Amino acid sequence: MAPPNPEEPSAKRPASPSAGSRASHNSSPSKRARGSSVGSLGYGDHHGGGAEALRLAGPDNKTKQYDDGVLRKRTQVETDVLAREKAAHELADALPKEISTIPTIDLFLPEALKDAVFVGHLVTDLDSVGGAIGAAALYNGKAALASDINSETAFALEEWGVAKPPTIEEVLKENPDAKICLVDHQQTSQMNPAINPDNVVGVIDHHALQSKTIVTDRPIYIDIRPWGSMSTIISHTFLTHHKRPSVGVAGMLLCAILSDTLNLQGPTTTEWDRLMVATLSEIAAVDDIQFLASQQFKAKSKELAGLSAHGLVNGDQKCFSFATETFTGDVGFAVVETTDDAVIIDRLDELLPEIVACKKEKNLSVLFVAVVNIVELKGTLLLCGP
Repeated sequence: MAPPNPEEPSAKRPASPSAGSRASHNSSPSKRARGSSVGSLGYGDHHGGGAEALRLAGPDNKTKQYDDGVLRKRTQVETDVLAREKAAHELADALPKEISTIPTIDLFLPEALKDAVFVGHLVTDLDSVGGAIGAAALYNGKAALASDINSETAFALEEWGVAKPPTIEEVLKENPDAKICLVDHQQTSQMNPAINPDNVVGVIDHHALQSKTIVTDRPIYIDIRPWGSMSTIISHTFLTHHKRPSVGVAGMLLCAILSDTLNLQGPTTTEWDRLMVATLSEIAAVDDIQFLASQQFKAKSKELAGLSAHGLVNGDQKCFSFATETFTGDVGFAVVETTDDAVIIDRLDELLPEIVACKKEKNLSVLFVAVVNIVELKGTLLLCGP
């Protein structure tokens, strides 16, 4: 079954229960994100991750009403998944019941990626790790880490019961000539130095092609799409190849998309990201997508409290090389995503000198540090002179 066009509107849902018939609402939204009702195909009526929002539906069907009478407006991510619940249910329902691969499907998978090692970029993030895990499951390969994981990734691994992948150094020590597929990046400046470019057989990414993009002596597998998350690409490929990801893999891909798209509210979010979030929520039996996202972002912010200025400036930093008629040089861009940006901004006296020092150490022409409030979707850009 081909995935439906994400532009097509979802069919009308059955009416939500009235306030009088609503059963045992929580007085607050704190609860586990995943539901316990499971149907014949491994999922229940999860409404694309919006089951809890429907259960708490207020009088106007646009709010959530709790036992104490408090009304809260549905979040954007809840609205997005509910708008796509029909398509998500159809996609999940069309997948084979068993997770095991159907032999004939393997004929359509790229031979170059079979048994490959899938590894993300340095200063690895959740999309880099979750996508590598998903790609390894899809292409019968192995996931590896390019660097230490952050607290958000650690949360997702624990939440979905998925083992932390080994480091790329450990993998290459066992098999120095392993085939490598780069995920979530294609610039050599973001590639782990242990990787031999001659062993790269593929790239799966969602970023623009710029200078220092990997150059190979032979054709390799390339899958680059202008979507909000690399994990969206992997999720979509699972569906087009009629393969069901395990609950753990689906959960990791789901969290990765939520992370890279800022809960489906970031400027790079596409219709495919929204549809894949709803579909993965069905497969992973997620009833409350908003709660899962809030717990995930809370885990991301928790790590920042103990970080030094050096850790904040260097923690999630990427370097890009440019060579144009008007500018030639390396540009660093660091991102600090938090639920409380004021705490970070209050440390300007520490951060600005660290930006100067980091710029000199890495010989950067420019270094930007963006402090992003992932709840209010606002950012503050820090930069300073020589």
